[in-house]
Amino acid sequence: MSLIGRIKPDWYLIFIIGAGALASVLPARSEAAVWLGGLTKAAIAVVFFLHGARLSREAVIRGIVHWRLHLTILAATFVLFPALTVGMTLLPAWITPPELAAGLILLGCLPSTIQSSIAFVGIARGNVAAAVASASASNLIGVFLTPLLAGLLMHTEGAVNPGAFTIIIVQLLVPFALGQAARPWVGEFVARRNKQLGLLDRGTIVLIVYVAFSSAVVEGVWSRLGAMDLVRLLVLCSVLLAAVLAITAVAARALGFSKEDQIAIVFCGSKKSLASGAPIAAALLTPAVAGVAMIPLMVFHQIQLMACAALAQRYAQRPDTPPPDNGAQTG
Repeated sequence: MSLIGRIKPDWYLIFIIGAGALASVLPARSEAAVWLGGLTKAAIAVVFFLHGARLSREAVIRGIVHWRLHLTILAATFVLFPALTVGMTLLPAWITPPELAAGLILLGCLPSTIQSSIAFVGIARGNVAAAVASASASNLIGVFLTPLLAGLLMHTEGAVNPGAFTIIIVQLLVPFALGQAARPWVGEFVARRNKQLGLLDRGTIVLIVYVAFSSAVVEGVWSRLGAMDLVRLLVLCSVLLAAVLAITAVAARALGFSKEDQIAIVFCGSKKSLASGAPIAAALLTPAVAGVAMIPLMVFHQIQLMACAALAQRYAQRPDTPPPDNGAQTG
């Protein structure tokens, strides 16, 4: 089979890009925008309820014993990333378009992904158990910390939605807490129907992108952003990912972690979650700003998948090494 024949299209990404393109030529306006906005809020609440029902507190508790590894990953996610993205917003406008500053800051404040982080750690023959615990902890903490961090770091006039933190509590935190509380009763049901509910998650993200882009288009986003701005964003996101991958790899090695733990740190510490980012942007930011703010996240999301897929394959090809005599892992 030819290389082209083996390439499978990423339909999720295609639908997301399609939603942005549709909003660019046929944005929701007036009553349609109000109706879709209400539907989006309800869908976000359902998605965060399911997030709460899915995340295993037991996995997080088990991971506490490996606290050095998890603190390293959390530091990369919630300290290193925000510092780098805030630094990028301070660069001259010919490097970092001011219209994308809020989106870069939001990107830096987001939690790690769960599914792709675990999948890449597994492919790379890393510490999968640590990846499960760390990615779960990142998302649990991110529900509370991401809106707080993003709100504090965004000084752009009019970027943060008035009453944003009340909206965050009602739309995100309360449904998430209810999902965690209901996990003993609905956890098994959610696990059995994970594929179908995953379609709901992804459909909600596509809807959020369409509604947010519609507001941005109505406000004239494409008159403020040009093709070269998107090229610069592509370069910025590539540099950001390369920097985080390099820093986490060097730090994990310098701190004396085992190779398996180093892999978990590199992959869990370098990811940003589109599934969390889109709903948080919709709740935290004004509608016009939210649409633009999602552009860096969508670009970074695709770059991280492609780069980390190649990196995981490279890790997987390393020679096997015998386990330590005592069976314990460093860290």
